[in-house]
Amino acid sequence: MKKTLLTIATALLLNGCGSGDAPESAHAYTSQGVYSATLSQDSRYAIVGSNLHGGSLWDVQRHERLYDWNHKQGEYTGVIGSSFSPDARFAATASSIDLVLWNTDNGQPVWYWSAPSEILSVALSPSGDYALLGLANHQAVYFDIKNGGIRQSLLHPARVRSVALDDSATLALTGADDYSARLWDLNSGEELHSIRFGNTVDTVVLSSDGRFAFSSATLDLAYIWDTRSGEILQTLSGDEMLWKRRVSYISARFSDDGQQLLTGTASGKVQLWNVSTGKEIRSWRVEKREAYGPTSTGVEAVGFGNDGRYYAIGSNGLLNVLR
Repeated sequence: MKKTLLTIATALLLNGCGSGDAPESAHAYTSQGVYSATLSQDSRYAIVGSNLHGGSLWDVQRHERLYDWNHKQGEYTGVIGSSFSPDARFAATASSIDLVLWNTDNGQPVWYWSAPSEILSVALSPSGDYALLGLANHQAVYFDIKNGGIRQSLLHPARVRSVALDDSATLALTGADDYSARLWDLNSGEELHSIRFGNTVDTVVLSSDGRFAFSSATLDLAYIWDTRSGEILQTLSGDEMLWKRRVSYISARFSDDGQQLLTGTASGKVQLWNVSTGKEIRSWRVEKREAYGPTSTGVEAVGFGNDGRYYAIGSNGLLNVLR
């Protein structure tokens, strides 16, 4: 009996690790891996923080590097986080100690700022006017990235690992090392709802209209929830199998209409979900650089295209086109 259960468990584990379709194509954006990556809302652009060459802006449709984005001339910046404004006219890149706002049309910097504390995450508001920064000093600050000054400080009991804004920048979602995700009213600074996890909350996302939230913790649960009531609507990882299945979702993006959610895991799986039902619609496995060797390539960024395709950037520096 024990042997039979072990055989079934092994088969399920192997099937789970190997499931998912192959990409339509894959394109090398770096010669090695990346620290971070971000896709614009329409997946037209990508920001890549390369392990070797610092930051860069890419045209995803042509797979062409447009600009090198480093914070100091003659030095490569370790870009730990980046974000586009919803219309992709502006972008922000962050190292652990500084922040730069860029114009995507000409690739020129708009302004440079030193950080008040170690930066762990960044989200950019409409028109690139403000940046929500998740900081190591137990704060998320809503910072005027064009003129300077902090508009709102959101205090936490631990390091703020992940941040997100809706498209109107009226709601902020944060994930912290105290195992909690929190929803905030940015105008008043009031905490509206919070959800508790069993580990560090390292991924948070809001739908464009702020109606839905996604939050997940390292090797723990992942939830889609209602921002009005704070009610959990769907659980994307849990106890569906013979043992507790725990997944690290390290990237996520809602579709523009909020009906679908695209997620990427630390083990290289991309999944498309129905928000209303919590059911998986489709899944893929991102490309590896070598057929053999390490089996895991983290999915650093995911995005919806306007052409019926989906996009994912792996930690190995490959941009995956999914269909």
